[in-house]
Amino acid sequence: MSKSKTIYVCDACGATSPKWLGRCPDCGAWNSLVESLPMAASANTRHTAYAVASHAQDLTAVVSEETPRVSTGLQELDRVLGGGQVAGAAMLLGGDPGIGKSTLLLQAVSHLAQSGPALYVTGEESAGQVAMRARRLDLSSRGIRLLAENNLEQILAQAQTESPAVLVVDSIQTVFSDALQSAPGSVAQVRECAAQLVRYAKRAGVAVWLVGHVTKEGTLAGPRVLEHMVDTVLYFEGEPGNSFRIVRAIKNRFGAVNELGVFSMTDKGLAEVDNPSSLFLSQHAQPVPGSAVLVTQEGTRPLLVEVQALVSPSPLANPRRVAIGLDPNRLSMLLAVLHRHGGVPLFDQDVFINVVGGVRLNEPAADLAVVMALLSSFRNRPLDAERVLFGEVGLAGEVRAVSRAGDRLKEAAKLGFKRAMLPAASRLERSVGGIKVLQVDKLGDALDLAFD
Repeated sequence: MSKSKTIYVCDACGATSPKWLGRCPDCGAWNSLVESLPMAASANTRHTAYAVASHAQDLTAVVSEETPRVSTGLQELDRVLGGGQVAGAAMLLGGDPGIGKSTLLLQAVSHLAQSGPALYVTGEESAGQVAMRARRLDLSSRGIRLLAENNLEQILAQAQTESPAVLVVDSIQTVFSDALQSAPGSVAQVRECAAQLVRYAKRAGVAVWLVGHVTKEGTLAGPRVLEHMVDTVLYFEGEPGNSFRIVRAIKNRFGAVNELGVFSMTDKGLAEVDNPSSLFLSQHAQPVPGSAVLVTQEGTRPLLVEVQALVSPSPLANPRRVAIGLDPNRLSMLLAVLHRHGGVPLFDQDVFINVVGGVRLNEPAADLAVVMALLSSFRNRPLDAERVLFGEVGLAGEVRAVSRAGDRLKEAAKLGFKRAMLPAASRLERSVGGIKVLQVDKLGDALDLAFD
């Protein structure tokens, strides 16, 4: 018997190599080549059943129709999807183990099954475990068909028989195809199984949900091309020991990206949080040093969060710089700008930054709030508890304008804030929505007015 020839596949771009290399020659990723087996010779015919005749046509002749959407029954999830689920869309939901991915989809499928049949494929749990969860969550099981299967061909055959309106595969890492020799969860299996499921979604007009595992680096397991195959990529985030869960859209062909949905984990499943800003704000009875309120923008939603800073003398030769919810490189840059243009040296201080509630700040509008929280902790003086801040701080010490300044102030006014410090380049009136606006051009001006 001839020995099977081993190849190495890059889990970042899918490139193949006959031998292991420390760096992928195609995309340049380090330590990304993993051992795999080549696909079987019979795999060349696996696409035959999905091939359809096609022809080119003028773009002007294409009829553009409004994409109908179906509500999932969860307004926060609908917001992230762009208004609801779209027929024929392939959606990928990733998250840490045990964070609640299966619970979220089971709740959504329970509502979707009321408008059309649903097929729930479980590859990790038994049918009894899924039924037990549905009863614990007190969900309606009418219209939900349950299939415990890992074989892709069996799943597609059952889907063609059932003709569901929505198909859930939990999870894609457990599904394997007979056309490939590699083990389930390998790069080749994940890529090929996902490709056939996406092809089925487009051909049959079925909304397909894929559940994906997350690696220790925080990215979806499997090849990076898995995210390029689907229409929507959602990340389910949450801190251990914290009941709050955040669904974030990283990619969405049917809506805006970086949208945010907030849930709270309860004994009856995931509950929607209507006003997430109130959850991420300070619960202190009196103002404390090192706390600043930021108005960040997550997609189309303004969100108020509390940024906490702790600055203390360091006994170490290299003081510590710890940032939770903020890019550490961004913190290092702000410390340098604060020293150079603000005259506040923190080179001998330990600096800790934390964004309350597990929120991750990805926009530069958080710069001004971070700097003011650092100054407040360093001088041991609290900031005005009724003031919100936002603005980007440049390397030259200027405070730069950010997008949707008016929407941010309106959200702050709803929660009772009276004052705001923001960039002068925003060119807003001195009072917006009942909030007194203080506009600054440079970091030095903001520091001088920090405690006014």
